[in-house]
Amino acid sequence: RSDELEHTSVARFLIESDSTKGAIQVVLPISRVSLRVAPKPVITEFDIRRVVEAEVAMGRCLLFQLSPAANRDLYRLTASNIGRRLVVVINGETLGARMIDRPLEAGTLFIFLEVPDASLPDLVENLNATTMKIQEEVERRG
Repeated sequence: RSDELEHTSVARFLIESDSTKGAIQVVLPISRVSLRVAPKPVITEFDIRRVVEAEVAMGRCLLFQLSPAANRDLYRLTASNIGRRLVVVINGETLGARMIDRPLEAGTLFIFLEVPDASLPDLVENLNATTMKIQEEVERRG
């Protein structure tokens, strides 16, 4: 985390696990849905290029745009995990889950969060500020 950011927001994605060995239990804040997930993130803050708020038929959600490498990984991950859920954790708090119904290949990932719609703009701003800071640091060190 950077001291320069007033509100750092870090998003990571975990995959639902069908095994109890090594899995951790997470609970969504509003629905109280409990999920077992693999503890290692499959998408991290280093894979995210941009986050935007989106309005779709089912309501407001976040659209995560991923790096090309993360997009390829996401396609392989979702192709081999149809029927499981992809879980988003922001700042250590489980906030959403998306059922994998097909391989995702567009380089973008839509996900609904269990937070009030009014909090989405600030969350998006914080996620993008953090993402931009991470990308600058990676380029500087690269």
